[in-house]
Amino acid sequence: MLCTDYLGGNLGLCASCLSDLPWHNTAHCPQCALVTSGNLCGGCLSTPPHFDATKAAFTYNYPLDGLLQHYKYNASLNLARTLSSLWIDHQHAPTTISHPVDLIIPMPMHEKRLTERGFNQALEIAKRLSHAFTIPLDYTTCQRIKYTPPQASLKLKERILNIRGAFHCQRPLHNLNIAIIDDVMTTGASLNELAKTLKQAGAARVECWVMARTLPK
Repeated sequence: MLCTDYLGGNLGLCASCLSDLPWHNTAHCPQCALVTSGNLCGGCLSTPPHFDATKAAFTYNYPLDGLLQHYKYNASLNLARTLSSLWIDHQHAPTTISHPVDLIIPMPMHEKRLTERGFNQALEIAKRLSHAFTIPLDYTTCQRIKYTPPQASLKLKERILNIRGAFHCQRPLHNLNIAIIDDVMTTGASLNELAKTLKQAGAARVECWVMARTLPK
């Protein structure tokens, strides 16, 4: 459980709590971030996703799961700064010489869902990552046009069907390397569908930058 002591700076967590967070430091698949020996996992080899890489700071375990839920469902917008700072510190240099990122796109939220929640949690984090790495942020070109039940309530096959055709890009993204920002990757169905839409619009490469990766039990 996270304490209430204040570390200062951008993190807002004490040193002990920082060390207790479930950092995603185990060797993992570079494409989907599931735990492997560091090579591509069987799933990415047999059915390659539309995204090319995944960078995650944490595994979705206690107490980070509670922190993300508090941020997402209690409109604790101050945690966007904490989460983005932790991601930056963990990744060190998310852009590389071989694959520089041209554009940051947060996971779009349907207008109805946005009205219900009051804010897009991915956008708030994306703003800070865009500023930190001086990468343009675009939260208008790609929209979520299909209102669907929350993915968390569905099984894998249902998630894939639920999210199919949910996104639309309003302009070409020819030859751009894009980073999608989201809070949690569980099955990757939403991120994969968005990556597919971005590549159909011309994107050359799509990375997923997520705060946490859910791992199989």
